[in-house]
Amino acid sequence: MVNYAEEADFVGKQRRRRSAQEIAARKAERAAARNDEQWRSYARDLCYRQLAMMERSCKQLADAMERNLVPQQIADETLQAFVDANLVNDQRYADAFVRSKFAGKTTSRKVLRQELERKGISGEIAGEALEQIDSQDEAQAATDFAIRRIRSMRHLSEEVRRRRLYGALGRRGFSSAQIRNAIETAFAQLEADE
Repeated sequence: MVNYAEEADFVGKQRRRRSAQEIAARKAERAAARNDEQWRSYARDLCYRQLAMMERSCKQLADAMERNLVPQQIADETLQAFVDANLVNDQRYADAFVRSKFAGKTTSRKVLRQELERKGISGEIAGEALEQIDSQDEAQAATDFAIRRIRSMRHLSEEVRRRRLYGALGRRGFSSAQIRNAIETAFAQLEADE
């Protein structure tokens, strides 16, 4: 590798990369030095930083505090304070998550429900959030995806195109009936365009 600063008057000090063990040891050392009031302040700041980036669920904030070694009692108190102040609301998070993911990415309600459950959203709240999407919207999303995808497969045989479309839509969680309808519509659209 070329060192362009080789002939320069000043060569900056290079920082040594720390190993994962060194990082964990430093984190544990700092954690042991904190008292309860410092932990409360740290937990509040951590939650504010997380929420400044994007809306978060209660579980995501709890996981962030756990990763940063915040004592469980202080983490629970902090999380409850944020919920009481309406800064953290799982229903609001789930609604926003479903709107953004369904609009930006072609996924089914099934996959969205799984993602919400991974993020700690209860099944009841996820169900309410997923009511925003009806079966017609989901079928239209599958069809739109199939039409977009089939255009890039013009050079392949029909059997290969069908197989690949079926797999791609299946991975996105669409039902077999929705997949069949989407593929048939996509092929009809392709024939109409030609």
